[in-house]
Amino acid sequence: MTASPQSSTFDASALTGPADPQAVRAFAAELRARRSSGVSVGNVVGIVVLVVVGVVMLGVFGSIFGDILRRGGASALPVMIAVPVVVVAGGSAIGFFVWRANRIRRYRLGAFAQANGMEYTDRIASPGLPGMIFGLGNGRLSTDVVRGRRPRFVEFGNYQYTIKHGKSSTTYRWGYVAVRLDVPLPNIVLDALGNNGFGSNLPASFQRAQRLSLEGDFDRHFTLYCPGGYEQDALYLFTPDIMARFIDHAAQLDVEIIDDWMFLYTKRQVSTLDPATWAWLFGVVGALLTKIDQWSRWRDDRLAAGGPAGADAASGRLPFAPPAGLVTPPPGVAPQGRRLKRRVTWLPFLVLAVGMALWFWSRLN
Repeated sequence: MTASPQSSTFDASALTGPADPQAVRAFAAELRARRSSGVSVGNVVGIVVLVVVGVVMLGVFGSIFGDILRRGGASALPVMIAVPVVVVAGGSAIGFFVWRANRIRRYRLGAFAQANGMEYTDRIASPGLPGMIFGLGNGRLSTDVVRGRRPRFVEFGNYQYTIKHGKSSTTYRWGYVAVRLDVPLPNIVLDALGNNGFGSNLPASFQRAQRLSLEGDFDRHFTLYCPGGYEQDALYLFTPDIMARFIDHAAQLDVEIIDDWMFLYTKRQVSTLDPATWAWLFGVVGALLTKIDQWSRWRDDRLAAGGPAGADAASGRLPFAPPAGLVTPPPGVAPQGRRLKRRVTWLPFLVLAVGMALWFWSRLN
């Protein structure tokens, strides 16, 4: 793969152009061949849903038909035959069109990826990514994943996970862009103010002491969090020209730097059939890639100062000492800079307490 999101030959014609039925069938067969097992999780879920719906419908129709027979006798038989036929035919038609639309969607995204020198994967269960959204809940799934590998690894995808609340559950959906960096960096989060409602829309809260104010208009667009003691490192990474790129191109996206990854998050779909969305995302990534290359020169001085080699050399226990000024720390981040400290949010506990108080009050009255 030689093209990239940075490439000037952006081609979105496959997203809206005609879809040849034979090519759609061939691509669907190719996707099935890529999977390690013949029965996917989606197929199993679909079969279970059909069985459950069938059982429920049998019970409903059995009750209705029993009542019709008691009231109308033999004259009601045509109605009894017509109703299930119409229901089954309508359900089958809806299921067919949904299945067909999904196949065409996957084909279009696959053709779009190929036209732009990238690759497409329809689903990845439990993607092993370190970002804050990827370790939550159950049923973790990335879908419609589009990847490019040059000039660096970039992944576009839609992601979902489910969190249970007692007997109920909520499924959360995100769109993300994952960019592989050259070296590990401190855990830094840019909470975009433009996509917040009543507070941050991020699934994690961070201690206020880790907030860092930057110069210019940056604080009007993002709230930046960095680990304590890494304020100067954040200023080194977010120079005025890089801050300008984030303001101009990514002000509606939340950003997380963690290990050797940079993630861009949004609550809307990233991998979509909308050419305008792809043009925007390619522009965002292309604008950032031209600047974040300089991040590869960052080193954590704490590793050199606290490492055994530096300590032994300073104490004179080594037979020789490296020349002064020529010791460069290895790529990496000291433990205190690898993860931001989370803040406990009291809102769920407050809601629970209010609910319990209302329940007790209703019982007493």
